[in-house]
Amino acid sequence: MGSLLAKAEAIQSAIEAIDADFQESVDSVVNAIAEGQLAGGRVLIFGNGGSAADSQHFAAELVSSLHGAPLPAPLRALALTTDTSVITAIGNDVDFSRVFSRQVEALCEKGDVVIGLSTSGTSTNVLEGLRAGRLLGARTVAITGMRGLDESLADIELRIPSSDTQVVQSLTLLVLHAICEDIEDVRGP
Repeated sequence: MGSLLAKAEAIQSAIEAIDADFQESVDSVVNAIAEGQLAGGRVLIFGNGGSAADSQHFAAELVSSLHGAPLPAPLRALALTTDTSVITAIGNDVDFSRVFSRQVEALCEKGDVVIGLSTSGTSTNVLEGLRAGRLLGARTVAITGMRGLDESLADIELRIPSSDTQVVQSLTLLVLHAICEDIEDVRGP
């Protein structure tokens, strides 16, 4: 018992570790998305497990609206975690490690923003998706835990200041909501 208070303390500790450099990186993500949208680009988002759900949630907020009326113009955003026929075909016919990179190769154009969510920073399919985005000239963004990525595949890397998976997942949602809010502020209704 008492896990709620312990988890709240861990989240609070990670929030207190967010600094001006982290905010600057968040601002860079907002600017990359806003610039990409002005140029007709898209946002392609992906991750595994809870990060897959966060990808879908983020895409929904970008296409719909974080705050509701008055609705801003929808952003061109797509979670690559939603088409089970594509995901299972790639997983079966190619390899699960290519489940995101293959979709990025099919959909990504120069000027798009490719966002990979990986709590550990080591999810092979997320790394491959970022690699494919980079090769196609997209801006690449990784949202990870404190460990970060092993290789430099992201133009912008947001490292949530925690190594606790649940804390990273909780703060990832907070960060994604902040990005949506800032984008709506930048773009206006």
